[in-house]
Amino acid sequence: MWGTGVTAAMVATEFTEVGINTMMKAAMSRGMSQFVYTVYSNAFALLILIPSSFIFYRRRPRPQLTVSIIFRTFLLGLLSCCVQMFMNTGVKYSSPTLSAAMIDLTPAFTFLLAIISRMEKLDYKSQSTQAKSIGTIVSVAGALIVTLYKGQPITTLPSESNSLNQPLLLLSSTWVTGGIFCTAGALCLALLYIVQTWILKDCPAELIITCIACFFVTVLSSIVALVAEKDISSWILKPDIELIATFCSAVFAVSIRSVVHAWACRKKGPLYASMFKPLGIIIATFLGFYFLGDTLYDGSVIGGIIIALGFYSVLWGKAQEEKMGKDERNSSFESSASPKAPLLRGDV
Repeated sequence: MWGTGVTAAMVATEFTEVGINTMMKAAMSRGMSQFVYTVYSNAFALLILIPSSFIFYRRRPRPQLTVSIIFRTFLLGLLSCCVQMFMNTGVKYSSPTLSAAMIDLTPAFTFLLAIISRMEKLDYKSQSTQAKSIGTIVSVAGALIVTLYKGQPITTLPSESNSLNQPLLLLSSTWVTGGIFCTAGALCLALLYIVQTWILKDCPAELIITCIACFFVTVLSSIVALVAEKDISSWILKPDIELIATFCSAVFAVSIRSVVHAWACRKKGPLYASMFKPLGIIIATFLGFYFLGDTLYDGSVIGGIIIALGFYSVLWGKAQEEKMGKDERNSSFESSASPKAPLLRGDV
């Protein structure tokens, strides 16, 4: 039951993230600063997370927050601040589609870091390890196909958006800059998953950890924004797409998505949470086709199928790993209980 619930929640967050990135790009195209956007998104999210934490733990035992947990949560907040700053800057200089493509590097980064931190077992004689390794490589390869290979158009919905998007192709230098920032954001996101899992092993309280990390992000991003933005008028939110994008980011990205990702990291591990990132480019491509009239190319379909196969391979490997762990626990329990049986019969 938990496996299906975590999977559905992670897929839902990927859909919302693509929509939020699109609104954020629209707001920044009108002059909104990415630094101010990050500050307000996290500040508004605190207004949601703080009362939610009090309500959730009103009748539940509150977790013990030690100095070590607080320090690790500060590190989590620092990484989260870097992820948001890098990704928001990348979207500003490029597009939500390029951001979704570059974030596909997250599973590869996470897999390597999880092996180094010993959060993932590396036993190539095991089918679960083989499935996870192959699935990660295949998913990244599929994402690269979607990004770099268009192929022949399958069908086209006539729309003015195609002609409006043509001038953007001339901004290749800004796209390179945006790609660099998005790649740095993907690396920081992989580190975030590792640190988040590390914290939740000792303090399994996703809502509290997310709330504290959000506070640190608000403070850190405010310092960066005060240094980067000298114009006071940039701090004034206009009651249009800027306010809508900031509010939606606070609710669906900083609050709900962060809690869901923390929940997935605690339940399934950092690699499992990162494997949903390649779905973003597929979602962005097909939403653009259905709602914006963008051309659908066979490269997108082929890449989508490859990503799905790699994604399924990782899920199967994780399922096999959990099954093996459960069997080992059951066998150890039976072996520890069996020597007591003759003694009980002798006493009777």
